[in-house]
Amino acid sequence: MIIDAHSHVHDPVEAHVGLLEEAGADRAVLFATRPHPERAGDLASLRREMAVLEKALGGRAGTVEAYRGAWRELDAALAAYPDRFIGFLSVPLGLGAEETAAIVEQEVLGRGLRGIGELTPPPGGAALVEPVLRAAADQGRLPVVVHGSAPTTADDLTTLATLAGRYPGVPLVVSQLGGQHWMQAVELVRDTPNMYLELSTANVVLAVRVAIKEIPDRTLFGSDAPYGDPVLARALVERVTSPGDVRDLVLGGTIAELLGSG
Repeated sequence: MIIDAHSHVHDPVEAHVGLLEEAGADRAVLFATRPHPERAGDLASLRREMAVLEKALGGRAGTVEAYRGAWRELDAALAAYPDRFIGFLSVPLGLGAEETAAIVEQEVLGRGLRGIGELTPPPGGAALVEPVLRAAADQGRLPVVVHGSAPTTADDLTTLATLAGRYPGVPLVVSQLGGQHWMQAVELVRDTPNMYLELSTANVVLAVRVAIKEIPDRTLFGSDAPYGDPVLARALVERVTSPGDVRDLVLGGTIAELLGSG
């Protein structure tokens, strides 16, 4: 089974399904989102959507109520295509441990979702992820996905590895290959058994090749659609691998195992 391990709700959702079909992908991990760059028809409208993204990545995501519209979009996409999408839910950061645990229980497990993410701590704020990891550990070791590209810093990646060590039963996925800090991300994931590296939006082909060689059983094919394209993301993985077990793991086997659906 081919599983895109990183994608966001599209408007309309049918467009996303079409991309998956074109890529030959069976399923996709789906995150809620407030920015919708796929709606933009010109540069000015794209700037407006990206301003929403910039706010979220800068740690100015707001209260629980600010998430609910995106959560409803996710619910609708999952209801429309339950055999296509695997739902993950981003939760607010900066809350207390009890409130975070309640949100994970009510909004993640209560919705029947399979994991948490994509979390977007502010630059220098990766420590805010710890209450989420604790809640994930308490609720059956849910996978947790954390934004890995800019504005995530090198220190943030180190912090995530330290946190992963405190919760060894929780799969912690760093997305977007760690962005410009991809070599450090590969090293940290390689040396932290419960960390995984998702490969979307790589700046150079070499990064994907090296990551898969170093951690073949903990690298995940992902597109970051609509920012990326599942057709191209799959082609890149296949360009740097040979047919066989490793390619099969990267393209879906590993994430299926994490989700208990292998």
